[in-house]
Amino acid sequence: MLTRDTVAARLRDFPRRAAARPELRQAGVAVCVTCDGGVPALLLTRRAPGLRAHAGQWALPGGRLDDGETPVQGALRELAEEVGLERGPGDVLGVLDDYVTRSGYVMTPVVVWAGETGPLGPAEAEVAAAYQVPLADLDVDPVLVTIPESDAPVVRLPLFGGWLHAPTAAVVLQFCRAACRGEVERVAHLEQPVFAWR
Repeated sequence: MLTRDTVAARLRDFPRRAAARPELRQAGVAVCVTCDGGVPALLLTRRAPGLRAHAGQWALPGGRLDDGETPVQGALRELAEEVGLERGPGDVLGVLDDYVTRSGYVMTPVVVWAGETGPLGPAEAEVAAAYQVPLADLDVDPVLVTIPESDAPVVRLPLFGGWLHAPTAAVVLQFCRAACRGEVERVAHLEQPVFAWR
């Protein structure tokens, strides 16, 4: 069973890589570990269908940073705003590699240990639903596919009979390798499907 202490120890040793791209918009996302009935899980959301960008896609709670905000502050704020889950800096276990998205963001994944959460309160304007997906279901080998628009492989992970795509799939893959296996796997080179480029 994966514990908070195990994840914290593995992330302390994680050699994070930042993306020096100040010309892009900066975003923080919460890689939030919950315990659903004692089983470690990752919090994933389905974006609301009426959103202007990336409607209906799987995502981690997160978004653009406010002026003067750090990625940790932004990820914790978005976690509270999107799913009603209030956690503080003491619940942050580490930070993964930045991922530069095709839509013009530097996404900084912040790992948060939430534990047992009780009922979540998704914000209807942004989130259609929130899911606690067992880590065992996500810690799998990725599927890499090719597309004519890019030389880089598109990464995806199986989820509920469909697919979890990058950028979320790339972040989840790196988290599972680091937290569940104690391995370092770089994902910045992994491509997003074309529908996520906008």
